[in-house]
Amino acid sequence: MEHKKVRVRFAPSPTGGLHLGGVRTVLFNYLFAKQHKGDFVLRIEDTDQTRYVPGAEEYISECLSWCGLKPDESPAMGGPYGPYRQSERKPLYRQYAEQLVASGHAYYAFDTPEELENMRQTLKTPENPSPQYNHVVREKMRNSLTLPDAEVQELLTRNTPHVIRINMPANEELTFTDMVRGEVTFNTSQVDDKVLLKADGMPTYHLAVVVDDYLMKITHAFRGEEWLPSAPVHLLLWKYLGWEADMPQWAHLPLILKPDGNGKLSKRDGDRLGFPVYAMNWTDPKSGELTKGFRERGFLPEAFINMLAMLGWNDGTEQEIFSLEELIQKFSMERVHKAGAKFDYEKAKWFNHQYIHHKDNETLAALFLPVLAEKGLSADPAYVATVAGLVKERCYFVNEIWDHGFFFFQSPESYDEAAVKPKWNADKEAFFTAWSSLLESLTSATAADLEVAFKALATEKNLKMGDVQLPFRIMLTGGKFGPPVFDIVATLGVAETRNRIAKGVDAFK
Repeated sequence: MEHKKVRVRFAPSPTGGLHLGGVRTVLFNYLFAKQHKGDFVLRIEDTDQTRYVPGAEEYISECLSWCGLKPDESPAMGGPYGPYRQSERKPLYRQYAEQLVASGHAYYAFDTPEELENMRQTLKTPENPSPQYNHVVREKMRNSLTLPDAEVQELLTRNTPHVIRINMPANEELTFTDMVRGEVTFNTSQVDDKVLLKADGMPTYHLAVVVDDYLMKITHAFRGEEWLPSAPVHLLLWKYLGWEADMPQWAHLPLILKPDGNGKLSKRDGDRLGFPVYAMNWTDPKSGELTKGFRERGFLPEAFINMLAMLGWNDGTEQEIFSLEELIQKFSMERVHKAGAKFDYEKAKWFNHQYIHHKDNETLAALFLPVLAEKGLSADPAYVATVAGLVKERCYFVNEIWDHGFFFFQSPESYDEAAVKPKWNADKEAFFTAWSSLLESLTSATAADLEVAFKALATEKNLKMGDVQLPFRIMLTGGKFGPPVFDIVATLGVAETRNRIAKGVDAFK
């Protein structure tokens, strides 16, 4: 048997922001494809024109680009199996729907919206609150299974609005092997006769996904477990269209669950608990409502990707930090969990912290310079890199370089005077006057040299190190915080340090 080239796809609907569950589906597709030297395809499933949102497709592409998960084929890039937007493939689908009608596996349904609503109301019972158009109900409806052939032909000739539905068999067992769940079995009686082609000639997801996966030679289809109930329809379509031998291997991925309680993590949970669930900021074009994203919250793309990989997968070791290259090498569907993965925002921040802590200072400086610019400040990149190196181990996000190091960019406007004034005296004032003078001769001293000189002067003046070091820190930063005090001096430089000593002495008198 010939070995097929691995081809996977991510097929989102352009209806809004990209949920982190969607990005994880992209990631697992991407890792699997790259590990097997295969292709990763982005296909836009825009068959439901009523839900189409302008800008959503561009947003999806930008999300993938930010994450570093670039498709090999897409609407923007093109490729040998285009077009990659389902709306541009519309003429393709009818022939397959008609082929299914001709073989008896689908039928025309002429029911009006009013007739369908009437059916739902008439057949509704406490046990069955939302009756479905299934193998029992279809016998009572207006379709090509119940109407005489001549009447069906006449309705079609008159272009009477109609849909094409799959003719689901009654009480058949269907089984397939899922790469995550193992063997999964369904009974067809539990599934309704899904619409395959809508009255406007557009396919539904069910028909389009099967036709497109076949024509695009997709070998593996990974999607969220919420699609599992649709699997029997898709299985039968592959079989009825005569493509069973080419059916991709499926994997239904576990849900990402809300941190508190059960159920799928939603945008509402993020709003309620104060964290993003979208990859990037999304502004709804209709309502103007802004939903915050991981990118704008300050997550590094590589930390975001690493965090997502660990939501429902691990490599069987204690290792948690993986580069994209390591993930490509180690990823396997066998180690994707069946159970849902609870999202933990504190853990997500921990991943970001790890990446910031290990990132080189020059890169952090480049990321932080725009934050400074927003505050109307500018600084030499080399200086910002030094500052980043001093404070990064405390930072969960790049913008926190400001929170932990603002005093490197502006002199303190106020001081923690309560920590200094009660013990301030003439001896301390004299010490700082002497220290300021001594600094003039220490312009090129290292932090270690400065500390030695400071200690020696304190000893000479009969002062304990602790009695003068805290006031010195507060003069430099405004409070009892910041990196080691002599690192601050070495970074600020002698001239700025002497300015701050003078200001501090005045404030503490």
